Amino acid sequence: MKVERSIVIKNKKASFDYILLDTFTAGMVLTGTEIKSIRLGKANLTDSYACFYGDELWVKGLQISAYENGSYNNHDPKRDRKLLLTRRELRKIERQTKETGFTIVPTKMFIN
Repeated sequence: MKVERSIVIKNKKASFDYILLDTFTAGMVLTGTEIKSIRLGKANLTDSYACFYGDELWVKGLQISAYENGSYNNHDPKRDRKLLLTRRELRKIERQTKETGFTIVPTKMFIN
């Protein structure tokens, strides 16, 4: 019987710096070495935020350390990563950020 182990990385600073009004769960486009680094707990959400490029939502400033056993295929630790949401959620978030000037801040990252 396999024991479920969920890796959770939290942005504790976000709840102190911002008023959190709404939460969404989004997927993220990651590479293999990024997944391995996250499983080792080597990710930092502290200075990250999300913004729109066209119709897509991207997270910036998310640091996932390079995988120690990675070869030439290792990833850039500070690269922008695409978030995966439904079209309805993307429109709602984009409307709130443009009309009211809200900021999109990741608060938690988890892998099941």
